[in-house]
Amino acid sequence: MQSSTVEPTAAFGASSYTVADLQLFSGTDHAQVAAALADCAILRLAAGATLVDHYRSRLYIVLSGVIDVEETRAGSTEGPGVKVYPGESIGEQAVLDEEANTAAITAVEDAELLVIESALAWQLIERHNGVARNLLRLLSFRVRAANALLRRRQKLGEFYRQLSFNDGLTGLCNRAWLNDNLPALVRAAHADGKPLSVVMIDLDHFKKFNDTHGHQAGDQALRAAAAVLSGALRPTDHAVRYGGEELMVILPHTPQHVALMVAERLCQRMRQAVVFDDMRTPLPQMTASMGVACLQPGEDEQALVAHADAALYRAKEGGRNRASL
Repeated sequence: MQSSTVEPTAAFGASSYTVADLQLFSGTDHAQVAAALADCAILRLAAGATLVDHYRSRLYIVLSGVIDVEETRAGSTEGPGVKVYPGESIGEQAVLDEEANTAAITAVEDAELLVIESALAWQLIERHNGVARNLLRLLSFRVRAANALLRRRQKLGEFYRQLSFNDGLTGLCNRAWLNDNLPALVRAAHADGKPLSVVMIDLDHFKKFNDTHGHQAGDQALRAAAAVLSGALRPTDHAVRYGGEELMVILPHTPQHVALMVAERLCQRMRQAVVFDDMRTPLPQMTASMGVACLQPGEDEQALVAHADAALYRAKEGGRNRASL
């Protein structure tokens, strides 16, 4: 892309263009406006050339060709450009707030631009109600369009944010989600005076499973275990891949004795889960140990997880394939 310090090629009054073709002057006295614009310069911009004129607060109207406009910040462009077609204008905001243009103006194809200096633009606004009305409509449309774009970007940003909280292998929430949400769940439980329980889960002898059946089978086993959790929990519960073969279940509004029953049910379902659909083989050497803890008064999320981890250790010491407090 080439830059250009384009020189005027003609004046508007000596050209074949008419005011009637310019949207900003719709509904005005065309003869009066044409007289005011007669000495305004017309710039010719070759396809691919960029107008280097950001230090001037000017209004540009596209007379022919197509222009691409990109907002710039600190010399870099932000997002895809907006196409501007014959009859449409560029730089209204720069005129109104008397700031330099912050748009990179590039010709998509050979184009001619009418240049209206800021002082003349203000005269036209003050003398012709139609110009002021059209300008307000244009700015209103652009504000609406900008708001719609912002909403789309926010939705897209939230989509990617949620995607970053998802474990790619199991489909469960990941450690980043846990770090972001468990403190809030703990605060809410303390504020509401409602119980919050956690179940730490470790797939028994997972290294042996991997060594025996291979890592792809190990991945399938993790997915099968995740499916057990997802299929057994309430919509308000949360299943997390804590790391490696360690999983976690978060049970809001659940006292410890109920959480223990949930963990025991998960243990049973884990024993019945199928890893290899083609062989119809239950989890070979794959059971799960589970540790249950309930949030105590004044306890934070780190202490809650530590207590669940200690309970998991007791389940392993007790022979694995069981739930423990």
